[in-house]
Amino acid sequence: MTQLVIISIYLGLLLGLGLFSSKLFRGTSKDYMLASHSIGPFMLLMSLFGTTMTAFALVGSTGESFKEGAGVYGLLASSSGIIHSLCFFVLGVKLWSLGHKYGYTTQIQFFRDRLESDKIGIILFPILVGLVIPYLLIGVMASGSVINSITEGAFETAFANYDYGVPPWLASLVICIVVLIYVFFGGMRGTAMANTAQTMVFMVLGLITFFIISNKLGGLEQATENVLEKNPTKMMRAIDPADNDKYETAYAKWENVAFYNYAVRNGKLKLSEEQMAQANDEFKAPLPPFLKVDRAPAAYAKKNNLLDNLTVIEQNRALLEQDDRIAPESDEKLGELLSHKELQHYPRQPGADNAGMEKFKDKIGNPRDSKNWTLKKARGVYRASKWAPDAPRGMNPWKFLTYFFVPLSVGMFPHLFQHWLTAKSADSFKLAVVAHPIFIMLVWVPCVLLGVWMTSATLPGTNTALIPPHFPPNAVLAAAVKALTSPFVGGLLTAGILAAIMSSLDSQFLCVGTMFTTDIVTHYSKKDRFSDKQLIVIARAFIVAIVALTYLFSLFEPRRVFTLGVWCFSGFSSLFPLIFASLYWRRLTKAGAYAAVIAAGVTWLCLFADSDFAANPHYDFLGLMPVATMITLATAAMIIVSLMTKPPSEETLNKFFPKAD
Repeated sequence: MTQLVIISIYLGLLLGLGLFSSKLFRGTSKDYMLASHSIGPFMLLMSLFGTTMTAFALVGSTGESFKEGAGVYGLLASSSGIIHSLCFFVLGVKLWSLGHKYGYTTQIQFFRDRLESDKIGIILFPILVGLVIPYLLIGVMASGSVINSITEGAFETAFANYDYGVPPWLASLVICIVVLIYVFFGGMRGTAMANTAQTMVFMVLGLITFFIISNKLGGLEQATENVLEKNPTKMMRAIDPADNDKYETAYAKWENVAFYNYAVRNGKLKLSEEQMAQANDEFKAPLPPFLKVDRAPAAYAKKNNLLDNLTVIEQNRALLEQDDRIAPESDEKLGELLSHKELQHYPRQPGADNAGMEKFKDKIGNPRDSKNWTLKKARGVYRASKWAPDAPRGMNPWKFLTYFFVPLSVGMFPHLFQHWLTAKSADSFKLAVVAHPIFIMLVWVPCVLLGVWMTSATLPGTNTALIPPHFPPNAVLAAAVKALTSPFVGGLLTAGILAAIMSSLDSQFLCVGTMFTTDIVTHYSKKDRFSDKQLIVIARAFIVAIVALTYLFSLFEPRRVFTLGVWCFSGFSSLFPLIFASLYWRRLTKAGAYAAVIAAGVTWLCLFADSDFAANPHYDFLGLMPVATMITLATAAMIIVSLMTKPPSEETLNKFFPKAD
C-alpha cells in the first residue's frame, strides 16, 4: 500500500504543476500550441529529451534486454544519441527558422507550402495520427503494467484477478486522465513545464534505482559476472557456444517429455507400477514436484526405447501439443516439422496460460504471504514446465546494422516538430544538440544492464530466480524494483518510471489536437469561422477522442513495449527521406512526395500486418529490419517520380532555397 500512496502523491503534485502552469496560459491558440515561441535552452532540452525517452526506453529496453541481451543497447541506444542530435541540428534548426519566418504550427503546414499542394495534408494527416496512436499505446500500456506490478498485494481481498494490485486497465485510465488535465489547462506551456520537472525526476530517480539494485546484486562487477557465468549470450550479439550446448541438452529433455506425454495420452504407452518406481529411483534429478511427474518416467522410457514406435507425424504432433501450438490439419505439413526451429511458426492455442491458472490454483493468493504465488509466477512456472525452452538468439550483422535506421524517426515525429517551434531562438538548440546523447546514455545503459542482470539474478540468500525466464517483458523493471527495494523506495522509483512515461504522452496528446485544429478544421473551413477559444475547445475534444481510442486498444492483448515501439518508429523513419529532401533537395516535386508517402505507408502497413501486428518480436524481412525496406522504397519512389515530373515553381524555390547574397 505504501507504493500506492507515494504514486498517488506524485500524481497529485503533477496535477498541481499543471494547474499552476494554467495561470501562465495567455488564452490564445498560438500560446496553447506553441507556448508563444518562449522556450529557452534548458527547458527545450528537457522537453526534447523527456519526449524521446519514453516508456520505450525504460520499460521497453529493460524488458527487451531481459529477453534478448545487452545487444539492445547496440541496436538503438548507441546510435540514437548521435542521430537524434544530428536531426535536431540538420532539421530542427532549419524548420524552426522556416516556422518562425512563415508562421507554421505543424509539419503539414510546412509540406503544403513547400510542395505547392493543398491535398498533401489529406494524405499525411491520417498517416501521422495513425503512427502516433501506437506511440501513445506504448505509454498507456506500460503505465498500467508498471503500476499493477508494483502494487501487487496492496489490497486484502479486492482485485484477486490482478494479484491484489491495481488493475492495469484502471492504472492506465488514471494516467490518461492526469495527463489530459494538465494538457487541457496548460497547453504547450504546461506540457513543457511538466516535461522539465518529470525529466529531472526520472533521471535522478532512475540513477538511484540503478545503484540500489546493483548494490543488492553484489555490485556492478558481481552482477555482470553472474550473467557471464549463467547466460553469457546475454552479454553479446552472437550466441555463446556454452549457451547453445545448454539449450540443445534442455531441448532434448523437453522433447523426450513431449513424446512420453503424447504416448501416454493416446494409449501407446503405460508404465507399470514397478517401472514407475524404477524410473523415480533411477532418475533423481533435483526437480520441483510439478516437474518430477513426467521427467523421470520420460527419461526411463527413452533409455529403454519405449518411445521408438511413434511415427514422425505422431512425434511432430507431440511437440506441438506439448508447446500448446495449433497443429496443421494436413499430415503432409506435420511430416515436415520435427525441428525446434519450426515450432515458432505455429500459433499458440487460445488461452494457453489458463492451464497454468488451473494447475497451480491452490498456490495462487495474495503475494503479501511469501508462500503464495502471483498469477504471473503461475503462468511463468507453467510455461517453464510445459513449453519448449527458449533458444539463445544471436543477430546477423546486416539486421543489426539496419536497426540504425530506426532513430531517424525523430525527423518526422509531429510532437517533436511542435517542440522545435517553441524555441525562443535558434541558439536554444545548442544545449540539446550537445547534451542529448549524454542524457540518452545515462538512461539507456542502466536500463539495459538491469534487464540483463535480471536473467541471472536470484533472490537474496537463495538460489531461486528473481524473475522467471518466461516473465512478461513489460513487467520486468517494476518486478525488479519491487523485489529489491523497500516499499517506500519502490514507490519513489515507480514515480520516476511514470514520470518518463507521462513526459512523452503529454506532448503526443497535444500534438494530435494541434494537427486536427490547424490542418483540418481551420484549413478547410471559412476564414475566421472559429475564434481562438473555439479552436482550443476543438483541440481538446479531439485529444479526448484519440486518448479514448488509444485506451480501448490498450485493453486488448498486450504487445512487447519494445517491439511495438520499433514498429511505430519505423513508420516515422520511412518518411524521413521526405522531410530531408524537402529541406535540401530543390528537385523534389509534389508527385514525388505523394509517391514517397504512399510507398512508405503501404509498405509499413503490409509488413506490420505480416508480423501479426507486432505479435512476432523477431520479425524481419529479407533478413533485415523492415524499416530498411520502407526507407529504400520510399526514397526510390520519391526520386524516380520527382525526376519524371515538372520541377517546383521558381517562386517556391526562391522561398525555400534563397540564393546567397
